[in-house]
Amino acid sequence: MRGTRIEIRPGALRHNVRRAKALAEGAQVFAMVKADGYGHGLTVAADAMAGEVDGFGVAVLEEARALREHGVSTPILVAEGFFDRDELAQARALSLEVVVHSSWQVSLLLEDPGPLRIWLKLNTGMNRLGLRPDIAQEAAGQLAAAGMKPVGVMTHFACADEADDDRSDTQMRLAGEVAATLGLPLSAANSAALIRYPHTRAQRVRPGIMLYGSSPFDWQGAAQLDLAVSHRFSARLIAINEVQPGDTVGYGATWTAAQPGRIGVVAVGYGDGYPRHAPSGTPAAVNGQPTVLVGRVSMDMLTIDLNGIQADVGDEVELWGDEVDVDKVARACGTISYELFCQITGRPERTIA
Repeated sequence: MRGTRIEIRPGALRHNVRRAKALAEGAQVFAMVKADGYGHGLTVAADAMAGEVDGFGVAVLEEARALREHGVSTPILVAEGFFDRDELAQARALSLEVVVHSSWQVSLLLEDPGPLRIWLKLNTGMNRLGLRPDIAQEAAGQLAAAGMKPVGVMTHFACADEADDDRSDTQMRLAGEVAATLGLPLSAANSAALIRYPHTRAQRVRPGIMLYGSSPFDWQGAAQLDLAVSHRFSARLIAINEVQPGDTVGYGATWTAAQPGRIGVVAVGYGDGYPRHAPSGTPAAVNGQPTVLVGRVSMDMLTIDLNGIQADVGDEVELWGDEVDVDKVARACGTISYELFCQITGRPERTIA
C-alpha cells in the first residue's frame, strides 16, 4: 500500500549481457553477480543471464553455494577465493573455480593438494589483492609440481573507468607477460575495459556494472552504450504542502523556499536504501516530469519540488530508472550506481517485470 518498490527487469539484463558478448568478440564471458546480483537478486540475475554466458563470478563462497543450490551448473569463479581449509574443501565439492591472490592461500593448497581450478591473481599496480608477477610465477611452479597447475591468470584494472587513465596499458602488459610465460589464459577486462580497450579482452572478460544498465564512465551514459535499464526505484507522493518564502523544509532546515510553492512528500528514505546524503537538487521525476529533491532525506520520507508540476497525492515518483538516470543520481550523491543498487534494504516491494 505504501507504494515503494524496486522493479527488476530480466529482459534488460539479457539485453545487456548480449551487448557484453558482442563486445567480447569470442572471449569467454563470466558475468559478475556478486553482492546479490548488484542488488538485483542473485538468482534473478543468474536466471536472466543463463544460457548467454560462459560462467558467473561471485565474491565469496556463500554466493557460489547459493547458485549451486539454485541449480546453476555452469562454471562459477569465486573472486576472493577460499578463506580456510573448510572453504577449500567446499570449493572442491562444489566444483568451483577459485582465485588465489595471496601466499597464504598457496601454502594452504600445498598442505592440502587436490583437484581444483585455480586462477592466479596478479597485482599489477592496484595493490589490493594479488601476487607480484615474480611471486605468481614461483607459485605457479609450486602448484604445478603438486598436481594443481593453475588454469589461468587474472588481474584487475585500477583506472579503466577514468578519463585520464594512464595505468591500464601497463597493467595489461605486465599481466600478459606472466600469462605468456606460463602459457595460460588471461582474464583482465571489467566493464570499463571491455567497452573501451579491445586489446584487454584476452581469453576471458568479467563484466559487472554494464550488465545492470549503468555506465562505468562519467562522460558517457548508459543509453549511449546501448544498455537497458534493469533496476527501477519508485515511491508515491503521500502529502503535498504549501510553502512561503523563508519557509524551511526537513531536518536541519537545510533548504529554504525562495518563492511560494508546493513541496511533495515521498514515501521513501534511507530506511529503504535511498542515500541519506543525497543533496537538494538530486534529480527525480513525478509522472515523467523532472524535478529535484529539496531538504534532507529522512529515514522514511524525502521531499521534492512540485513547482510547475501537475501532481496529486498517490502519484508515482521515480527515484531512478526510465526517466531518471541512476548515474546522474549517483553523481549528485558523490557516489556510484553500484552503491545505490546494493544498498536497497528489504523494505521496498520487489517486483519482476
